[in-house]
Amino acid sequence: MVVNMKAKMKANINQKLTEMGERERLKEILRSKLTECGWKDQMKAHCKDKKFKR
Repeated sequence: MVVNMKAKMKANINQKLTEMGERERLKEILRSKLTECGWKDQMKAHCKDKKFKR
């Protein structure tokens, strides 16, 4: 029952964020911050490393 309630809350929050246009704005901020701190490049390097080790 708690899981169902959490799922409903998550759906409601996502719907409100989408309706208000905040979801895309927040995603863009997150993308920018991750790129700025080098996370994106680190993750690419990590994935390439894992792929070559196979």
